[in-house]
Amino acid sequence: MAKVTREMVEKAGINVEDLLKLLVRNAAAELTTYYYYTILRANLIGLEGEGIKEIAEAARIEDRNHFEALVPRIYELGGKLPEDMRIFHDTSACPPAALPQNPYDVKAILKVLVEAERCAVRGYTHICNMTAGKDHRTYDLALAILNEEIEHESWFSEFLGEGPSGHFMRRGDTSPFVRKFLQ
Repeated sequence: MAKVTREMVEKAGINVEDLLKLLVRNAAAELTTYYYYTILRANLIGLEGEGIKEIAEAARIEDRNHFEALVPRIYELGGKLPEDMRIFHDTSACPPAALPQNPYDVKAILKVLVEAERCAVRGYTHICNMTAGKDHRTYDLALAILNEEIEHESWFSEFLGEGPSGHFMRRGDTSPFVRKFLQ
């Protein structure tokens, strides 16, 4: 634990235990989403599904990167991850992005994907609001993740016909906002 780091965050008026709960819950959401997206991606088949598979894969890899970026901050602030994976899964800030009843329904899979991203956007917006001007490192990390989650939501919502977002699929460049936290 970085004692002075935690002390500065506390002095800034943040309840560090509350922040740690949010960070752990969001880390659980990222890791479980990575797992569930693996299953969803595998079921994106046929002419309609193949066009979405690459985007689902990019979001999947970036969610794993988000988990990897969150873990050091959790420990810097004196927190830790649960030792039992089942407890960690059930701690998730977002519901499981589980395969829909009909695993061949590409539109239903897209709805699962977009709802998972919307949950993430809400969660990281909350962390940003909580840490803005008080905990610069956590804010910067949450904002970087938020930027990527907004892009993920935009990609999937376009496939659902909800309108243009102005975002384009990144080619060969995963986690452009979070990359600096993975060094």
